[in-house]
Amino acid sequence: MYLCCWTSMLLKLIFPLGVVILLLTLALPAFLILARNYYKKKKEAASKDGKFSVGFFHPYCNAGGGGEKVLWCAIKAVQTRYPQSKIVVYTGDLEASPEEIVRHAEQKLNISLKEPVQFVYLRKRRWIEASMYPYFTILGQSLGSIILGIEALNGFIPDLYIDTMGYAFTMPLFKMIGNSKVACYVHYPIITTDMLRRVSGQIAANNNRPSVARSPFLTAGKILYYRLFSWIYGWVGRCADIVMVNSSWTEDHINELWLCPLKTHRVYPPCDVEDLKQMPLSSEASNLQNVSVGQFRPEKDHPLQLRAMYELRQLVSEEMWDKIMLVFVGSCRHREDEERVRDMQDLCKHLSLENNVQFKVNISYEELKKELQEGTIGLHAMWNEHFGIGVVECMAAGLIMVAHRSGGPLMDIVMESEGSRNGFLAANEAEYAQAIATILKLSPRTKKMIRDAARASVDRFSVEEFDKDFLRTVDPFFSKSIRT
Repeated sequence: MYLCCWTSMLLKLIFPLGVVILLLTLALPAFLILARNYYKKKKEAASKDGKFSVGFFHPYCNAGGGGEKVLWCAIKAVQTRYPQSKIVVYTGDLEASPEEIVRHAEQKLNISLKEPVQFVYLRKRRWIEASMYPYFTILGQSLGSIILGIEALNGFIPDLYIDTMGYAFTMPLFKMIGNSKVACYVHYPIITTDMLRRVSGQIAANNNRPSVARSPFLTAGKILYYRLFSWIYGWVGRCADIVMVNSSWTEDHINELWLCPLKTHRVYPPCDVEDLKQMPLSSEASNLQNVSVGQFRPEKDHPLQLRAMYELRQLVSEEMWDKIMLVFVGSCRHREDEERVRDMQDLCKHLSLENNVQFKVNISYEELKKELQEGTIGLHAMWNEHFGIGVVECMAAGLIMVAHRSGGPLMDIVMESEGSRNGFLAANEAEYAQAIATILKLSPRTKKMIRDAARASVDRFSVEEFDKDFLRTVDPFFSKSIRT
């Protein structure tokens, strides 16, 4: 009797669930077909001029960092090669006019466009802010990017959609519904096997809260979450027709996650090496200036550099210490970044470094060149930096670089072997301090050899090389009728 009751209850639960699954199975394809037809008609109505259109998805196009350098150089390269094409940028920078955004790119990034571009302003950018998702952040931001992608799709449907900021979850929208060709430039995978190893090893880090790292139960749950997310991330990544990656490190991880090596191309990001290589080398007579170039984001690990300075004070004489200055040069995207700068200024006071540290926030490209010219040593502390445009630009300016022993600096940029050394690598504050102290004690002749080697090694990261590789990769998408 009890068995019959339980069976009846179970059937009552299973039957509605089966109906829901059946309806979803039928409704989803129908919805995709209807949506695809709707956007097809919308696209045809909007493209009466017959121009081949390219849409660049970059919600923070006015930020002035390395990712924005890639965006504007890519746009300029397309305008130069295909002047009849129509360029559209999807941006969430509502406070800036199109003229202000273009002028900012020229002032901060030294990029002057050949033709005007159109902007589609996205008003739902808050959905991709990390602050919106205190828990399950990468999942929340990825799902939030779908909302932003729908807004972008409603604003304009391009012939070629290029995500240049890493929001892979937008690609299926433009591929399956917008009927666009899809490409992407990946600066940094949303998730990596290195992140998974840190969680598995219960190591507290930027992506792993101490409370999670201390709990075996929470760690097991996070590992399951990461593995499920990795599978979904791989699926959306494979929607791209062409994948561009910025370094060997990124290429290895994308190939492991997305499983599409035949359509993955390494395109090093553009760096102003020619301009910076022309600058005269600094004199160390009056000041020993260390320069750190990078946006004020948590993953850049600026506090590590401050702790390294604290360690350095124990390794050098007081007379030399008085001559040492660390200058942080970078941009702030929003209020959270500005708060990080204030927190670092407080940390400087706590470590008694306020007389040896300066912050240069949102300065122009010419001011950046001035700081680089006055520098002797360059610092960069991000763990698993995907590439390191700041590292390359410091080396091109003739600085002796100390970068993190991981990611792009380790695999593509810095060489430590004797006879071909062009910089130094370190992994913690003690190693950074020791590397700086070692550089300070080198003879002028040895320093010049390293600086010359650094400058000679960066030509493969020039703007010209980026233009050539980027255009070669996207060339198949363009119609022959618009080629010059």
